[in-house]
Parts: sequence; structure tokens; C-alpha cells
Amino acid sequence: MVSGDRKPALPHPLPGAVGLSHLSAYDWQAADGVCGGSPHLHLVCTEAYVVTGGRGAVQTLSPDGYRDIPLEPGSVAWFTPGTVHRMVQGGGLRVTVLMQNSGLPEAGDAVFTFPPEVLADPAAYAAAATLPSGAGPETEAAARRRRDLAVEGYLALREALVAGDDGPYREFQWAAARLVREKVPAWRELWRSGALATAERTGAQLDALTDGDPAYLGEATAYRAAPSRLGGYGMCGRRDEYALPRTTLPYEGE
Repeated sequence: MVSGDRKPALPHPLPGAVGLSHLSAYDWQAADGVCGGSPHLHLVCTEAYVVTGGRGAVQTLSPDGYRDIPLEPGSVAWFTPGTVHRMVQGGGLRVTVLMQNSGLPEAGDAVFTFPPEVLADPAAYAAAATLPSGAGPETEAAARRRRDLAVEGYLALREALVAGDDGPYREFQWAAARLVREKVPAWRELWRSGALATAERTGAQLDALTDGDPAYLGEATAYRAAPSRLGGYGMCGRRDEYALPRTTLPYEGE
């Protein structure tokens, strides 16, 4: 008899090598009177919100313009690379986050909508984006300052986009790309060992089935996991994380 909790030390990643976390949206009021998280974009990852409780919205900036997408239990919203998104608290909002290319957002793929002068200075950006370790008052205060700075830049982008000027939004995308360029080789390795390896494993299994050799099924197993950190300060809210290989890593500097 095998224990129900026993599992290999290095499990396969989650289906599709997605990242997984849970978020409770911040209830801090911002300069525009809205409660919510820190606006940002991802350079190469599509992100999805699966709403499990409460009410709220996700505000997005993209070539489609400005959108305010309602969130309620059972709804799913997702946004592709380059889409600026801001989670808005409407009352008890809680979402399960599914993230393409797990590990990349935490390695710097996510870029905050800080004002242009901060984005232009890598050292200033790192100082504004990095939080102290732990979950005490100092970390909460730093997370709130970070959120407020991101909202400052976001509101300027939104105002211009609503007025029909997509120049500031486009420039933010370019600034974000310049900011992360040196990190791309490390991202490529994370992608190769995660999402790409998972897709290639499926190809090898299809080849085996074509050859009439399902021997790989002899490696079948199951896993379970519970959150390894509860209530951390994420980009959009308090974040529950999983310490699974290539699944959810702490954000850089946290």
C-alpha cells in the first residue's frame, strides 16, 4: 500500500506547464477612487482569471482601446501579451490565476505601468518594483507605494487612449521591451524546460501511439499540492502560491 501523500520529488508541471496562484484583490483605494491592484502588462505570457468569489472587474488597455470587463463567480477573462490590465475590487473578489509559461512572469515578464522616467532607468524601476521580504507592515506599505506609482502611469496611458491617442500606450510597450531585453536568454531556458518540454512530451507520446507502443503509460502517477505561501503581496492582490517545479515562483526581489 502506498501513502496517499507520497509522490515523486520532481513532479511534471501542471497541464500545459501553466502557472497557478490565487489572488484576493487589494482593497486599497487609488488616486482615482478605485480599489484594486497594480496595472501591468506581460511581454510573452497570456494570463487568465477564473473568478471564484466576489465581484469586481479587470480594466484593460490594448489596440481595442480601454475596456472595463466585469468579473463575477464563474466568469473567465484572459488577456494576451501587451495588454495592460488592472484588477479592480468590487467586494470580496477572489480569482484563480492561470498563467502561460509558468515562471516567466516572476522572472520579469510582468512590467508595471510606472511613469516614463522610471521605466527609462533600470535601477529606478528595480527600486520601485522590488518589495522587502516578509509580509509585515513595511512590505504592505511598499506594495501600496508600488501600486500607486503604477496607477499614476496607467491613468496617463488610459486618458490618452480614451482621447484617441495611442502614442503613450505604444511607447510604454516599447519601454517595457527595452527594460527586459537582457532577461530574455534566461526566459528562454525557463520556456524550454517548461512549456516547450511539455509540448514535446506530447509529441513523443503521439509518436509512441502511432508505433503501437504505449509503454510510457507505465509511468502514470498522480500528485497533490497545497499552497506553500499564503497572503503574499502580488501585483494585483494578496497571493497564495504553490512551491511546485516550474509552477509558481516568488517574484524577483520578493
